[in-house]
Amino acid sequence: MPYYDLYCPSCKTEHNISATMADKHAKKIVCPDCGSRDLKTVFKQPPAVIKGAKENFCPNSHVCGAGCRHAG
Repeated sequence: MPYYDLYCPSCKTEHNISATMADKHAKKIVCPDCGSRDLKTVFKQPPAVIKGAKENFCPNSHVCGAGCRHAG
């Protein structure tokens, strides 16, 4: 099942919830904090990948120590 980032306007919280697409469209997903079914999908911008002079530049070097090649 996919995970959805959902925002609850009733209690002003955001949750990452695993549910089927059918449950999401039928509004069967409830807020874990207040039980509301009026959840809104949160759209987030994907991280930018910078290409250029540094061929092996890693945007997550603070985590992996810059010894990786997953951005190249």
